[in-house]
Amino acid sequence: MEITEIKVFPVREEGSLKAYVTIVLDRCFAVHDLKVIQGDSRLFVAMPNKKDKNGIWRDLVHPVNQETREKIEKEILSRYYAIDSEPEASVGKATTD
Repeated sequence: MEITEIKVFPVREEGSLKAYVTIVLDRCFAVHDLKVIQGDSRLFVAMPNKKDKNGIWRDLVHPVNQETREKIEKEILSRYYAIDSEPEASVGKATTD
């Protein structure tokens, strides 16, 4: 599995949510609404989720192993840091392989 496109949409307001992200896998499968969040000690990537009928938040999609989670997080955070250091004209700009 390769991440072939990453679009980062920074959130410029104060708070723990730093950006929304869309990724494309293998040029054929898009995942929207990943989030870059400032945790207690570091930034991390949260998967898209929704609240179920019992009020519990559930991931809609997620990696099935730690290796894949780390790969996705590393690539997204790398792009986030690159976007965060660029002028605002690049907001939402995609990277492709």
